[in-house]
Amino acid sequence: MTTHTAAVTIDETNFATEVLEKSHEVPVLADFWADWCSPCQMLLPILSDLAEEYQGQFILAKINADEQADLAHEYGVRSLPTLKLFRHGEVVEEIVGAQPEAVFRQLIDKHMSRTSDSLRPQALALSDGGEHGAAIELLENALNAEPDHAPLKADLLRVFISAGEYERAETLLHSLPANLEVDDEFKALKSQLEYAQQLNNAPDEDKLQANIAANPDDLESLYQLGLRQMQAGAHQTAMDNFLTLMRKDRQFGDDAGRKGMLAVFELLEPGDPLLGRYRSKLSSLLY
Repeated sequence: MTTHTAAVTIDETNFATEVLEKSHEVPVLADFWADWCSPCQMLLPILSDLAEEYQGQFILAKINADEQADLAHEYGVRSLPTLKLFRHGEVVEEIVGAQPEAVFRQLIDKHMSRTSDSLRPQALALSDGGEHGAAIELLENALNAEPDHAPLKADLLRVFISAGEYERAETLLHSLPANLEVDDEFKALKSQLEYAQQLNNAPDEDKLQANIAANPDDLESLYQLGLRQMQAGAHQTAMDNFLTLMRKDRQFGDDAGRKGMLAVFELLEPGDPLLGRYRSKLSSLLY
């Protein structure tokens, strides 16, 4: 890895090279601060110690917001301290206000380059091809080397669920630290596991379609069909079926149709146009 200075003072003349360009190699934590800002002064030794400890695995970029007002304005800094984490030329995380060291450590670790970065897509590709055992072995070996790396745990959970290894998935979920238990990604994976377990002995999609064609009021088959489609990534079709279930019977399965809709929402990317469209449909049905 390229050797970097642990911390660097940033102005308009070196922002592009020391923040944007360097962020393609390592995370760059831009600290917008000012002399008069007491919380900024409290953070200074915490951030400086982290920069020294990580020895160039991330860069601490110090930006005096008073002296570099144009940079502060360009990046929407409205209060101090504001910290923005740059990766691959873009802001990927933001923290406003003083926070404990653990918060910054978790933020940096999340975006650091790691040996396992090249293994994760390889493992998921193996799993997608049905080679779940090989994928699990690859991820578990990587996790033994990096036991605190959350993305590896998330990938292993995904593969466990795809492989039908539900007990192992539950064991991994129960071992998560408190901060990951409330993380949106892991909460979504927990929901996926719960729905996958409900489908453990359910008919396949063709059989469910046949059941509904024979009896449109077969709500159990309609619900299971939505779950099958959600599991297969057919998100729009799944949501259409969950909405149909809601129209037929809001009480079925303790409002299972609405819960299914919310589960699909968790799987969609924030900018997915389906989110806005189907949130509107759900709202119209509810209210």
